[in-house]
Amino acid sequence: MNLSTLFRTKENLNLDKNTLTILRYIAIFGQFFAISVVYFYLKLPFPIELSYFIICVGLITNLYLQFGIKFNQLKDLYASVFLVYDLLQLSTLLYLTGGIFNPFCFLLIIPAIVSSTFLSMGTTIILGLITSLLLLIISFFHLPLPGEEMNLLHFPNFYKTGIIISIFIGLTFLSYFGIRFAGEKKKTSEALNKLQEVIYKEYELESLGGQAAAAAHSLGTPLATISVVSKELRKEIGDNSEFSKDIDLLVSQSKRCSEILKKISKKEIEKDRFFSSVKLEDLLEEILDSFKETSSKEINLNLKNDINKIKVKRSPEMIYGLRNFIGNAVKFSKSTVNVFLYSNSNEIKIIVNDDGPGFPDDIIRKIGEPYIKSKSEEINPNSGLGLGTFLGKTLLERQNAKLIFKKDKSLGGASVIITWSPKNILLNS
Repeated sequence: MNLSTLFRTKENLNLDKNTLTILRYIAIFGQFFAISVVYFYLKLPFPIELSYFIICVGLITNLYLQFGIKFNQLKDLYASVFLVYDLLQLSTLLYLTGGIFNPFCFLLIIPAIVSSTFLSMGTTIILGLITSLLLLIISFFHLPLPGEEMNLLHFPNFYKTGIIISIFIGLTFLSYFGIRFAGEKKKTSEALNKLQEVIYKEYELESLGGQAAAAAHSLGTPLATISVVSKELRKEIGDNSEFSKDIDLLVSQSKRCSEILKKISKKEIEKDRFFSSVKLEDLLEEILDSFKETSSKEINLNLKNDINKIKVKRSPEMIYGLRNFIGNAVKFSKSTVNVFLYSNSNEIKIIVNDDGPGFPDDIIRKIGEPYIKSKSEEINPNSGLGLGTFLGKTLLERQNAKLIFKKDKSLGGASVIITWSPKNILLNS
């Protein structure tokens, strides 16, 4: 892993300034309240003046962050500077008030947790190492805990060791959780953005088809008028060679425009039919035919158990989702793809089987998640990052489908089972 990957320099990582400012205000006023209660209410002695001075310096840095920095998003490096300062400030306060024995020492892990959630892994690792170093320092070098010199408290050495180990475990666990959580959230957000792009593109094509039909209808009348007038002018001009060629060109070009508009209108009629009510078996046949035109593999559709002859609304989500899984089967199969359609009063089911390598064992439980990569050498050259499967699965689930991924026993490859309840599928009468 190189530095550009570790620190994610190609990504625009930011920490919201208002978020960091509010967190630091909470910490500063919490520190002020805690030491004030201990010194004035509990009357336990410790260097109160120096502690107040350190807190005031922290307050000044936060006022500078809030009012002196004009941009609202802090870059990775800039945000880490403030987090490192917060570590040093808190460590100094802990040094003055008992070090590792101070009950607030676990707060040292907070800057690393903030970094793991919002910033790069490299920054989080650096903050974690600094936190560990400061934790060890205040474990062995610190002023007495307020009240300890009055024989109110006594801690054996094994208790100190237990505190250190517990904080290290908490730091490691929460930092790892933050890194994983932020990474999964980022991957999911990117995948959902891709999903929205696919849907917008499909509906944009539908909209363009409608606009083309409207244009064809609107331009038909003026083009017809131009054609009629041109022909009349041709009759009046007769054999006048000076203008007859131009008139003939005008007539031919208007005729050509009319033919183009007719073709556009016909395409739109087909498009209207495409998005109208259609039998599920006809939809599958059309999808399979499109793959048969570009592939020499054997692609079969079995309709023997299609009892109800279900009709569905032909939506972009349904088309894209089915095409994705059938396309994957064609891509990874050796020679054969079988598609089965079952329908009865209780269930509608589409099964897509192929004779390819099947789903690898290392990712079969993760199929449907975005950005996954198998280590299998058999499929690795053709495999992507699972984004297409994520999109297809999500789109079909939006159409109330349930999907199961497993290995096919008959062909030995992959099997995708897509099921609907008759009351949940988008039916048209």
